[in-house]
Amino acid sequence: MNTRLFVSGALINASEFELVGDRARYLSKVLRARVGDELTIFNGEGLAWPATIRILAKNSVTLSLGEGTDAGTESALKIHLVQGVSRGERMDFVVQKATELGVNRITPVLTEYAMVKLNGDRAEKRRDHWQKITASACEQSGRTRLPLIDAPVTLKNWFGNKPEQADAELILVPGAKLPLTQVAATANTVCILIGPEGGFSDIEYGDAQAAGFTAVSLGPRVLRTESAALAALAVMQSLWGDFG
Repeated sequence: MNTRLFVSGALINASEFELVGDRARYLSKVLRARVGDELTIFNGEGLAWPATIRILAKNSVTLSLGEGTDAGTESALKIHLVQGVSRGERMDFVVQKATELGVNRITPVLTEYAMVKLNGDRAEKRRDHWQKITASACEQSGRTRLPLIDAPVTLKNWFGNKPEQADAELILVPGAKLPLTQVAATANTVCILIGPEGGFSDIEYGDAQAAGFTAVSLGPRVLRTESAALAALAVMQSLWGDFG
């Protein structure tokens, strides 16, 4: 087996760890694992543990753990993606691929032109759904630290409670004179705003400018929201991250 599995809970070197519920069923029923099979597990906090299946029970799997190590798959560039929530599977796609591309934090924002309305229980369910997508994407991509997924918030409220300033604060604007590739080199952190279908409103662009965000473009073509996010993240990892 060459399986990587995200688990919840503390992991301790040279100890045993019991999987129950969906994780145990996934190993035993879907992957048809056997006693003695080896895999890698991680809990999203930065390390990965080699593990060997010791006991397979009906509803649980007992693992023997080795020593946790740093997989070396986290980028030194900390990217905060503030993404306008889009319809259907587009947002799921952005969350999945942004995780694979090494993003550190994702804030889903509700905007004036957004075609998606989220509040209360529905917003929390979507957040839980996106968190599961990040876990799966980390399993696939070799990451060991899950990106933070914030609860959906209106863009206006986000500006009012924005985290501390990043080294570079950017907003994608079609037709902006400054290409993303010509932004001065950043040190460690970057925050980028990307609109949903239909983009941001003039008021929202104005709010971003007032908050100190620099308008940048990705060339002469207008990209779909999910394409823009992936392209921007790849460019930033190439310029300042671990794609170089």
